[in-house]
Amino acid sequence: MALADEEPMTSQMTSPTNSSNSSGSEGAAEGTAGGAGQDRRSRLKRPGLAALASLTVVAAVAGAAPGAGAAPAAKPGTPQIKLIAASKSVTLTRWEGNSGVNLQLGTYLSVDNAPLEVQVTRKSYKDPIVAKQILRNGKTVKTRTLPAGTVDDFSGLTGFLEVSVKDATGKQVVKTKGNFCPNNASGRIRPDAPSTNHYPQSCSTNPWTLGSVWGVEKGWATNTTGYDYDTMVDLPVGEYTAQVRVAKKYRDLFGIPDNKPTIKVTVRKDEEGGEGLTASKSSSSHHGGHGGHSSQSAPAGQPAQDGHHYGPRGADAPTPPQLPFALVDRGIAKHLGDGAGHTDGSRIAPALKANAKRPTGKAGVAKSVPKPDLRSLPAWDIAITDGEDGDVAGKDYLAFSANVWNAGPAPLVVDGFRKPGADKMDAYQYFYDAKGKQIGYTPTGTMEWDPREGHEHWHFTDFASYRLLSADQSKQVRSGKEAFCLANTDAIDYTVKNANWHPDNTDLSTACGSEDAISVREVLDVGSGDTYTQYRPGQSFDITDLPNGTYYIQVIANPENRLQESNHKNNIALRKVVLGGTPGARTVKVPPHHLINAR
Repeated sequence: MALADEEPMTSQMTSPTNSSNSSGSEGAAEGTAGGAGQDRRSRLKRPGLAALASLTVVAAVAGAAPGAGAAPAAKPGTPQIKLIAASKSVTLTRWEGNSGVNLQLGTYLSVDNAPLEVQVTRKSYKDPIVAKQILRNGKTVKTRTLPAGTVDDFSGLTGFLEVSVKDATGKQVVKTKGNFCPNNASGRIRPDAPSTNHYPQSCSTNPWTLGSVWGVEKGWATNTTGYDYDTMVDLPVGEYTAQVRVAKKYRDLFGIPDNKPTIKVTVRKDEEGGEGLTASKSSSSHHGGHGGHSSQSAPAGQPAQDGHHYGPRGADAPTPPQLPFALVDRGIAKHLGDGAGHTDGSRIAPALKANAKRPTGKAGVAKSVPKPDLRSLPAWDIAITDGEDGDVAGKDYLAFSANVWNAGPAPLVVDGFRKPGADKMDAYQYFYDAKGKQIGYTPTGTMEWDPREGHEHWHFTDFASYRLLSADQSKQVRSGKEAFCLANTDAIDYTVKNANWHPDNTDLSTACGSEDAISVREVLDVGSGDTYTQYRPGQSFDITDLPNGTYYIQVIANPENRLQESNHKNNIALRKVVLGGTPGARTVKVPPHHLINAR
């Protein structure tokens, strides 16, 4: 397959971690038409990537023998890509109560000679997604647009991998295709490769993502398995042979040899008779932050039985390489959810420390100082709930997920300071120059301790508010606001200027402080957003006495304008919904918005 086009890149893209192709967000409607939502929510969490990476480094090195060594001569700036297997055999456990096994075969895509890098963007929700490969050769940077059909969304390359499984008699029992996220668990394939991976650690499945960066470092390999917990393959206990290959269109596109690793697969029964430990089940008993709910399991970024997307806070579709069963098997699933040493972000994050003392000197900041740009995304994961999680039984509630993200060019940094014996902290926003030096601060409200189970951390007040508007948007029929513990749960646009591909505070427990904290720092980094699911009491809208008809969910960022921003005109997003049904059996339909057809 010939290159679609090749052209010199703009100077804005010469730095792989600081590109400035800004994409705007817009308030709009989304979703497919649907009926009443299921009233239980999934608790699937993102993995601790630190542990995940350490495991795959060993696996990748183990796979060096089958063609993963130093690459032969290749065109400068062009990645040399191979499909390799970490070992010749794998053992999969069929847990009691599960419908099958996950095909975790230990195959990797190795990259040498030059990094594999792809930038995926859309101008707006009216425009299709476009993927461009970034080719770097020293200071020379070129791009080529990948053909239509290589990407459908921001979760990876479509139909990249082909898998065939045969039983002991040679009969083919499985034939499937899978997408490939280059930002999956990865490790070095040779000791002289770059020591760190500077690319993001996951691919986004948030329906409102505007820009992503995918990449594999030169001398690294990334796992090709897509961990989809509830989409299992029904393989009885026994011996099998699996063969994996890259689809022809991608072999032609990237010049990948037609390697077809063959892996012996042993499916064994859970000898201990324990329940199937999917990530959903292992974390369902732990109440996560930001309004998440426990429920029956559902795969990350995929619709559950009620058609909704679930994620680290209960209902957003996050951006992870999901937790593989190998890690669950080794007890690493303990690192799911909120709590000391746990994470619901893309990795286990180090603790973020606030300034030890309140700021001194005159408050204020110059207009020229870089500031964050907070933007609301339209609500999604919209459903009708009834008497759930402390709501009044017999009433109908309209629940939803909402996200506020930071388009930059500066991070939002808020510190809270507590006076002895005080119930609240005084909050201050901090500002920094291009070198990271603090150059100003302003008082910006308060932080309050939220004692509710599933929260139990400090919330920054008045970060967002939500309203249900009439069909003509002239009347506010319901309203509510919610304090936030700020955390970078979703990668919304990693192509904006100064986007941080490795945000620290993806961890609610470290970012939001304990009850006895004297100070707390909360950060919303450039390119990331914070999803809050409005399923808890006082968050979802009580629609019991509302007539059927058309309404709009309005999401407002920074409603009191207490935070300093570079632009206050893009803080509102609308989402159209149509209420129907009868009391106790209300329904909601969510029309699609332009090209976004996610409920």
